[in-house]
Amino acid sequence: MSAIDTVPTRSHDSRSVMKAWLRALELTAPITGSPGRTLPVVIDELAEKVGDAPALLSERECMTYGVLADRSNRYARWALDQGLAKGEPVCLLMPNRPEYMAVWLGITKVGGVVALLNTNLTGPSLAHCVNIVAPRHLIVDAELLEPLIAAVPDLAGASRIWVHGSTRTHGLPRIDRQIERITGEKLHDTERRPVTIQDRALQIYTSGTTGRSKAANINHYHLMQASHWFAGIMDVRSNDRMYDCLPMYHIVGGVQTTGAVLVGGGSVVIREKFSAREFWNDITRWDCTLFQYIGELCRYLLRVERCREETEHRIRTCCGNGLRPDIWNEFKTRFRIPQILEFYGATEGIVSLFNVEGKPGAIGRIPPYLANRFPATLVKFDVETEQPVRDERGFCVRSAANEIGEAIGKVSTDPSKLGARFEGYSNEEASQQKILRNVFEPGDTWFRTGDLMRKDANGYFYFVDRIGDTLRWKGENVATSEVSDAVRAFPGILEASAYGVAISGSDGRACMVALVIDKELDLAALRTHLMQRLPAFARPLFLRIRGDLETTATFKYAKTDLMREGYDPANTSDVIYFNDPERNAFVRMDQELFERIQTGNIRL
Repeated sequence: MSAIDTVPTRSHDSRSVMKAWLRALELTAPITGSPGRTLPVVIDELAEKVGDAPALLSERECMTYGVLADRSNRYARWALDQGLAKGEPVCLLMPNRPEYMAVWLGITKVGGVVALLNTNLTGPSLAHCVNIVAPRHLIVDAELLEPLIAAVPDLAGASRIWVHGSTRTHGLPRIDRQIERITGEKLHDTERRPVTIQDRALQIYTSGTTGRSKAANINHYHLMQASHWFAGIMDVRSNDRMYDCLPMYHIVGGVQTTGAVLVGGGSVVIREKFSAREFWNDITRWDCTLFQYIGELCRYLLRVERCREETEHRIRTCCGNGLRPDIWNEFKTRFRIPQILEFYGATEGIVSLFNVEGKPGAIGRIPPYLANRFPATLVKFDVETEQPVRDERGFCVRSAANEIGEAIGKVSTDPSKLGARFEGYSNEEASQQKILRNVFEPGDTWFRTGDLMRKDANGYFYFVDRIGDTLRWKGENVATSEVSDAVRAFPGILEASAYGVAISGSDGRACMVALVIDKELDLAALRTHLMQRLPAFARPLFLRIRGDLETTATFKYAKTDLMREGYDPANTSDVIYFNDPERNAFVRMDQELFERIQTGNIRL
């Protein structure tokens, strides 16, 4: 335990912390009382009140609230014209841009459900995400059409593909042209459908401890609750401007803090991809007051040479998750950031934590007066079985102070407690794997986050690691089972076991694969094979050639020793290869190369 854990934080006084919680409670209290008031409805209301105010801004285009409502109405009518049924999914594959939000606001306005596809996916990985929601319609930006076309042979069903933007469309219809021919005026009563906060709105993909990507169901209540809660916690005002360079297909980059700024009448600056070199220039040029982060983003910013703009800005708060204790104070001090609001939230909902006090390294704390609203706890966890420990009565055991355990959240069947409901995934079996029953008493039900944490004596939670078959790298969750499958599909590989290894100076764990082969390996061809089947963040950084792979009594690959030995050639006589980004090739690892990676001399 570090000294930082034992000293109460003084970043924010108790009065300002209490005000933040009260603002959030006040803004979210009316949601259940108006079940027909969804986020698309809120945007329509703002269009009538402040239609000329900026809403979504980018280098490509700028949308006022009026234009955003107009554009979303066009997509709503497009959905009606296609005969889209209430609850029917539409897949969306589009880079970050204002149009992205207009698409899903419009389709969900009339009861459709939009599945937000990861724009980094290719081949079978992309096809899998489409297949599990089985849409009749798929909207793709012209820039991403080729990866989608390449995935078509692996698609299980016949989705109609609509292209947005100018391209050689393979004879496919242009949705942007169709939208221009549709009126954007407010929907008439005869066009409206009875959509409520209990209805599904989005499907956001998450790769959890049970393997490949799953489509988590997000209802309209979740969108409203997250948007208004963050608006309260951040004290969003109409003159605020949020800088958003995180992927809009994720819950953070596309819903939580962006929604918070919009319901507060502010504006969001959308950048297609994060750039450490352009970050502070963008912040000052767009006059932003807020930005959202993931921990890796903060680390990248610290590596860039100092510039004048990094301290000449109007940022008052940054909000995000994954800012590690080793860089927290340096990040706050160097960039002169008044408030860091770290939080934790599973895509599926249920478990949410907020570090309103600004305690370095903590992901949140649940005040005693909000314990009933945030029923989350840690339970003792068996790393070998990857299951919570149970006592002689068969119940789970709460973790002691500073003891690592799995974070779980209580699931309610009470229809009035929408925030404590688990909406599940597109696959019922996957949904059941995330549920724990008979946890502390007969019949109770809890949601498994798949995350290991610890809680100190003052009630602050700290993230430790992901459980089992998932690791986190470059801000993305990577299912090791999917990596292993891709590697095993290459000729000459008999067995493959993917796992995560820690790299000095990097957040998360990089992917490493132990292999058993039956002939000499064509490393160049294997690298090409993996580039075609896996997104960049999931491709193995290291390969380890072994004579065999140890398995457990239940025939799972034993990874504990492999993870401990890592990629240091001094720890094994096995041959290890490094996926060298400078040479664009797998190269044999030696001690000199190991030291270069460890000291950060090779950019990963």
